[in-house]
Amino acid sequence: MSTPTTATATRRRLPKWMTSFGWQILAALVLGLVLGGIARSIGTDAEDNPNGLHATLATIGGSYVSLLRAAVVPLIFTAIVSSIVGLRQVTNAARLAGQTLLWFGITALIAVTIGITLGVVFQPGVQASQSELETGDPYAVGTWWNFLTGLVPSNFLGLGVNGGVDAETGSFTGSASFNVLQVIVISVAVGIAALKIGEKAEPFIKLTESALAVIQKVLWWIIRIAPIGTLGLIGNAVAEYGWDKMGSLTWFVVVLYAGLALVLFVVYPVLVKAHGLSVRQYFSGVWPAVQLGFVSRSSIGTLPLTQRVTERNLGVPRGYASFAVPLGATTKMDGCAAIYPAVAAIFIAQFFGIELTIVQYLLIVIVSVVGSAATAGTTGATVMLTLTLSTLGLPLEGVGLLLAVDPIIDMGRTAVNVAGQALVPAIVAKREGILDIDLYNAPRKGQAFDNTDVETDAEHPGGPSQDEIRDPAPAKA
Repeated sequence: MSTPTTATATRRRLPKWMTSFGWQILAALVLGLVLGGIARSIGTDAEDNPNGLHATLATIGGSYVSLLRAAVVPLIFTAIVSSIVGLRQVTNAARLAGQTLLWFGITALIAVTIGITLGVVFQPGVQASQSELETGDPYAVGTWWNFLTGLVPSNFLGLGVNGGVDAETGSFTGSASFNVLQVIVISVAVGIAALKIGEKAEPFIKLTESALAVIQKVLWWIIRIAPIGTLGLIGNAVAEYGWDKMGSLTWFVVVLYAGLALVLFVVYPVLVKAHGLSVRQYFSGVWPAVQLGFVSRSSIGTLPLTQRVTERNLGVPRGYASFAVPLGATTKMDGCAAIYPAVAAIFIAQFFGIELTIVQYLLIVIVSVVGSAATAGTTGATVMLTLTLSTLGLPLEGVGLLLAVDPIIDMGRTAVNVAGQALVPAIVAKREGILDIDLYNAPRKGQAFDNTDVETDAEHPGGPSQDEIRDPAPAKA
């Protein structure tokens, strides 16, 4: 019998709150608020430059977001290609795809209706302080024309470069960029082509699947430092905007989180129960991904864990889950594309004293249900909000009113997104009779990301085994 290593024994002696990912995140949130407040009180220098603490927090938060963004293009490409070719192992694939899109639309319709109702009833824009808030141009604007033209790839994987040559030094200055919609279009085309070619594409398919496993492992390492990124993001938000601006938007935040809570804790459980499934098992199974989505603020960054819990906790067949979850991570956004644009658009209209008509409310519903693909995983809810505002004819500079609280509300939005991305595949699998009920109802203990660097089984390369997901144990020596 092998004896535990010193590290394992030490870990067992530590209190649970010291090793729990959730407690680490909570501690990072609190510490970030404190440090942000201190940085805000120190102020700026004579040239209005941020102090050292503020700059450090901004660098930490920005660096963590950059790490997540660095994995986006290869993750989307390999995940979507692998998911499409994986449909060859699923019978009735066309019906499953249709059912998935249908339920994406149904849940989005429910979510946007809740958002509109809360915005009209509680009027968050009326409660906001006119003196504390400032309008500002959005960093990205979504329009139907831009959405349609953005689908046409400008080059392989939609990659581009922003910047130019410095006239004095002659060196290049700029940064790389990418269009997620174009990445999705190219990935779908390559996946379908590989599916049609058949046996000749097997080497390419195996290479893509291996690359996906490697990328997911790297992403797990990034996930492990999420508490550090959270500290920087929250601290920078407080230092940048201050409590006054954030406080003036308290009612907006309360109304938005009320809508998110209704969808997550009322609508989703009702749908789960209506399909004869256990609500408790759904939440215990999906909660690791929801918690990570809350922290990372990225559906794409959470994609590997979302797919993992969908397969191994909720019992969705791997062939179908590998298609539905990546599709949901790029287009299924009940938080960012339904509740948020509805409440935010009504907030902006009320702030500027604009009375919306019935037609404009209907347009909010249509944009949310049809245009959710415009959010494209990591482009953020700003694109979806500007798409909504431009469709309604509302001032785009109203987006700047909400920047002070965006990091805070983005956590809740992404958590709801992730929960829905796992819910729909489970519902569709149950309706189609392919859900593993025994696996869905299996007992679970702990969190899936408590033990990511463990030996994997042959059936599920790149991650812990099914038993370790349901009942994780300390890593083996």
